[in-house]
Amino acid sequence: MTNETSANQPPTPPTSNRVSSPSIPALMLVSTPIGNLADFSPRAREALCAASAILCEDTRTSAVLLRAHGITTRTFALHEHNESARIPELLAAMQAGQHFALISDAGTPLVSDPGYRLTRAAIEAGLSVSGIPGPNAAVLALTLSGLPPQPFLFAGFTPPKSGPRRSALQACRAAEMAGLSATLIFYEAPHRLAAFLADAAAIFGPRPAAVARELTKHFEEVRRAPLDELAAHYSTHEARGEICVVIGPAPAESASAQTLEDALRTALATLSVKDAAAAVATALGLPRKQVYQTALALARPTP
Repeated sequence: MTNETSANQPPTPPTSNRVSSPSIPALMLVSTPIGNLADFSPRAREALCAASAILCEDTRTSAVLLRAHGITTRTFALHEHNESARIPELLAAMQAGQHFALISDAGTPLVSDPGYRLTRAAIEAGLSVSGIPGPNAAVLALTLSGLPPQPFLFAGFTPPKSGPRRSALQACRAAEMAGLSATLIFYEAPHRLAAFLADAAAIFGPRPAAVARELTKHFEEVRRAPLDELAAHYSTHEARGEICVVIGPAPAESASAQTLEDALRTALATLSVKDAAAAVATALGLPRKQVYQTALALARPTP
């Protein structure tokens, strides 16, 4: 049975100031199953058993996995609300010779989960950081979607409300208009899936897509269809479980005058006229001189 410290405090550092041996990383990022407990590697189990303590996104959730694999290492919580405050004491413990394993509720740590700030701090402190690969919902959804596997852009969760969510999706669309061609991957909560798909269909059009849910579990499902059809389906069918949405890359577009202007406006928001023209000309395959003249006109103050 997992032994969680009474106040979720990390182990008290020993008096030695020795840094962890390079053969035993001070911080080990350990991937855990995304649904099926059998997808836990022997090496991952060994790392959790050998750690001074296990940092868990939620100790109650992780306890199920640990009990199933006979892991009794003590645990304590490290989540988005306490991560920054815990960093100094964890770094002190690691610098004193202890080593920690970091896991999330499911999948690969840091991917839409806590742990980045601690990992960054450990690296900056010169401590050894390593990881044990394993399950990842985004990558599995991508491989099952039937959509181009590379390049891909993982965007994680979008904002929960429609206005900010549409802005986030429009930013992806603007990047596409400036030359990005990649399969897009999002995470979404089941109760927001229908609204997400409706917004995505409005911005990306009837593009090929897939909704993957309950991956590796008994009710695993991957539904493949154009975005508008998926939006219509989930507007009347309740979704359950953990969900990934995969959207195919933008189709090749002819560089119409409107496409050119839209791409330039996006580029001019962050680049000089010269750099914006160069980037858009390359992305759209147009003569640089023509694009530069259009950029000048767009950048010229309105009288």
